[in-house]
Amino acid sequence: MSAIESPPQRGRRLTWPWFLVVVVVYLAIIQGVGALIVVDRGGSDSQFPNTETVVRSGLIPIGLSVLFGAAVVTWLGWWGEVLRYRAPVRRWVRFVPISMLAAALLGMNYAHLADQPVSLVLSLIAMTACVGIGEELMFRGIGVQVFKRAGLSEGKVALYSSLIFGAVHLSNAFGEGAQAVLQALIVSTSGYFFYLCLRVGGTLLLPMLVHGLWDLGLISSLAGSENKAYVGMVLPILVQAVLIVLVIVKRRSIAAETVPITADGPTTPEPASAPGH
Repeated sequence: MSAIESPPQRGRRLTWPWFLVVVVVYLAIIQGVGALIVVDRGGSDSQFPNTETVVRSGLIPIGLSVLFGAAVVTWLGWWGEVLRYRAPVRRWVRFVPISMLAAALLGMNYAHLADQPVSLVLSLIAMTACVGIGEELMFRGIGVQVFKRAGLSEGKVALYSSLIFGAVHLSNAFGEGAQAVLQALIVSTSGYFFYLCLRVGGTLLLPMLVHGLWDLGLISSLAGSENKAYVGMVLPILVQAVLIVLVIVKRRSIAAETVPITADGPTTPEPASAPGH
């Protein structure tokens, strides 16, 4: 059991409509800069045929979005709250980051990566690291704090931040068509799992790590001049399906029991009763 006392809010105030504006600017940086410096793939079907493609189409625009997110957090004065999040969960929730890390590491196509130039592999690692840092800073960092400071329950904080995270990926519809809608739904569930990673670790660094490795595992077969089918790609899909079922079944037993603090000290424990609380 944990004794929890809500800390005072520090820094500037950011309402959710203004957060949406911040997200639009964040998305415009990624999509706009990526479009301006896009590189010709030379007719290759691969998403990342060479190092230049990774750097210009991914690393540069995503890196700039990380700087933008960091600038917003600095302006808000939220670094302490963004990096450390106190909302304890029950022990079973630890399975979420553990299983996602295992799926990413075991499902990675090491043989295919070993056949690629070192510069291409290093640029892929840098790009996915920036994705993990940037998206978690924006959605599990700023987004979670926006809804938390608005007085919403943990369940609604998780829901709204995850839905916005998924909706942002609808921008891929310009390049991928209708399948981007399905991708957005899947990404929303991933966003909820990253939120649980935040609560498990009590720090934004854990979902950043999980997110970066998760994406690296997913694209490990997409590097080089040819895409190669890899049986390990099934593992992240299976793990995500298992996590969806698990969270639905155990949604009412996510939060750890808490001991409210009063002037006379801790009182009788209060069990969590609502989803995501």
